[in-house]
Amino acid sequence: MTRKPASLIALLPLLLAVPAAAAGETAAPGKTSSETATEPGIAEQSAAAKDPFGEVTLDFGDHSSSTLTTKAWDAFGAKSYKSASVYANKCIELYREQAMAMQKGLTSAPTEKEAIAQNWALNDVGTCYYILGQVHEAQGRKKEAIAAYQTLVKELPLAHCWDTKGWYWKPADPARERIKALEFETLE
Repeated sequence: MTRKPASLIALLPLLLAVPAAAAGETAAPGKTSSETATEPGIAEQSAAAKDPFGEVTLDFGDHSSSTLTTKAWDAFGAKSYKSASVYANKCIELYREQAMAMQKGLTSAPTEKEAIAQNWALNDVGTCYYILGQVHEAQGRKKEAIAAYQTLVKELPLAHCWDTKGWYWKPADPARERIKALEFETLE
């Protein structure tokens, strides 16, 4: 199937999408205030401009680890798995080195809220690996799910995740359980 050339009006949303640096905003080097993926579905995307080829612009907000992790959770909850994966992978890409350094600096898991919160990169990157495992499971991709969970358990075992009900939990704990269950399922 051949695509027809897009009209100038249809391309207007793309032409107006100016990189953040050009608009006078600050963004990570080489990044714009949003990037493109090919899956519609989560609430904030409904207001996002669509290009003529059906791609949806995902809004990475301020590119902070907490924003990306929250967007990954929201997309996963909305069963927008590609979006969840894009957000989680962006968080991992931007903050993995800091997360690894924070993990290396700990000898045991902190227990006080303030001490846990100080390890923001560790917590958000670890949570994003957990989200990726959940996404792969939901898509029936067991080997990829196991790989994401194993990365979390082996490299970032002291990561915590804030539950909106008011407490922290360690995503490595359920990840260990999911690894066992998935490995057992792959034996059948």
